[in-house]
Amino acid sequence: MNKKSIARSILRRWGWKIIDPPSEPQKSVICVAPHTSNYDFILGKLYYWAIGRKAGFLMKKEWFFFPLGLVFRSMGGIPINRSKRSSTVEQMRIFFSGEGQRHVAITPEGTRKANDRWKTGFLRIAQGAGVPVQLAVIDYRRKELGIFEIYQPTGDIEADLLYISSRYSAEQARKPEQFASNCTK
Repeated sequence: MNKKSIARSILRRWGWKIIDPPSEPQKSVICVAPHTSNYDFILGKLYYWAIGRKAGFLMKKEWFFFPLGLVFRSMGGIPINRSKRSSTVEQMRIFFSGEGQRHVAITPEGTRKANDRWKTGFLRIAQGAGVPVQLAVIDYRRKELGIFEIYQPTGDIEADLLYISSRYSAEQARKPEQFASNCTK
């Protein structure tokens, strides 16, 4: 059995339905929401393996200590220093300028804890790199997960954020009370 078959089997056994993704762009930011549990990471990785695609993911640099850092890097982890906002956008712009397919998953809530609004970094990264945003959901209520839409940012961060966040709800979260439903400033 290969990784794709194993991941599909695990998701099926756990009762999850895989959303068939639209065709994959060459490069993209993957917006993953709601993000209220550590299980989101496991389910997200299983989903990507199940559909036979590769994607990196941003994670705070504090998690990249030995030996976990080696494991996260091997899975596509990109350590981010969250205290330096502008360097993250620049780091990702350089990442996307490379050859071949390039995809990175980002949780706009920025944390699993209750938060009053989404962070705009995922949109600033997509806009700066000139790549679309793939909208991905982990819907615990329906037990469905996957990429359901490809969105091309307009350049109006507030309007883009309002549209994208409208595609998600607290009911989808593992912990609905922790979902950031007010995404505007």
